[in-house]
Amino acid sequence: MFKDCTIKYQRAPDNPSNDKDCILVTYPKEINLETKEEYDFQRTLIVPINEENRHYKAILKWVEDGGTVEEAD
Repeated sequence: MFKDCTIKYQRAPDNPSNDKDCILVTYPKEINLETKEEYDFQRTLIVPINEENRHYKAILKWVEDGGTVEEAD
């Protein structure tokens, strides 16, 4: 699910506590199978830090299996 993705914590600019608000998952650019060219866009998934969210659960499992979430800027 997260092969070759960039996974990074994100903070809202108006968050005074500087806590992590969500996780940003950026998928690699996809390739058009007919032309073999990359599309001009990348899929991005914004995942709330919420134990009930299925994507967050998948990220926790990915981390458990050795993945690392990059720190926020």
